[in-house]
Amino acid sequence: MKKAIICIILAFSISSSFACDICGCGVGGNYIGILPEFHKHIFGLRYRYSSLLTHVGAGGGNTYLTSRENYHTAELWGGWNIGKKFRIMAAIPYSFNERINQGIKSGKNGFGDISVYGYYQLLNKKRSINNKLLVQTLWIGGGIKLPTGKYETADKDISTQNSNLFQLGTGSADFTLNAMYDIRLQDAGLNINASYKMNTANKYEYNYGNKINSSAQLYYKLKIKKMFTVAPNLGITYERSKKDLDKKFTVDLSGGNLLVASAGIETSFNKISIGGNWQMPLSQKLANGFVKANNRLMVHLSVAL
Repeated sequence: MKKAIICIILAFSISSSFACDICGCGVGGNYIGILPEFHKHIFGLRYRYSSLLTHVGAGGGNTYLTSRENYHTAELWGGWNIGKKFRIMAAIPYSFNERINQGIKSGKNGFGDISVYGYYQLLNKKRSINNKLLVQTLWIGGGIKLPTGKYETADKDISTQNSNLFQLGTGSADFTLNAMYDIRLQDAGLNINASYKMNTANKYEYNYGNKINSSAQLYYKLKIKKMFTVAPNLGITYERSKKDLDKKFTVDLSGGNLLVASAGIETSFNKISIGGNWQMPLSQKLANGFVKANNRLMVHLSVAL
């Protein structure tokens, strides 16, 4: 693992993405943790898990309508550096969605929405402070999420108070603006990220709400015999989504905000990196309390070239 560590957001799933761009009323799931710096290329496989309770009753209690929705997403992703200033990232997700209501299970599997992002390194400074190396990096960029995942309008039934979350894709082309700042003094660092996702209406005139995502993360690198690196990290993420529009009418059971804490660890040996994180909601108000987000998990394996 190189000395500079950058936390890169792909909303994907966030998204958040993304069974996870959708889950949590468009809030949540695009966090992917800390990734190793790479010279030319990086390729990897990422697994994300999240779950929701829908049709939550008054005071957060369960009713006979309450369902648990589980989202499992396996994602093939890669990154390419072009020169010293430009970077391209892409992700191809495959999702396994499951809904459980009163012991009855239903599900859908398939490819999700493919994402492609481009970044420009605006800042890269290194200097010594009291014999310790201070490194600062700033990347800015944007991307597009393609409507490759299947969107089924039959699952959008407002008459049954369905919050339209149980989809493989949004059915729309969506755009994201990102900024990623990293500051590290020797082996201790702070990573700050922000993104704004602009969603468009799909062919059924359903428009998921735009989303803001921001996070801060502390990490520390531990080197073992100069070959093996371990980097534990702690962070906090805030996500906020506007309400959806259905044929330009506001959907009440949508939108909201979510605050989560995360704890993770990243390891690397030569060109191989393995890591993961656990995320726990601290506070939330999703779909006017109609939806409740549970804990989330992400693990990944990557090879840097």
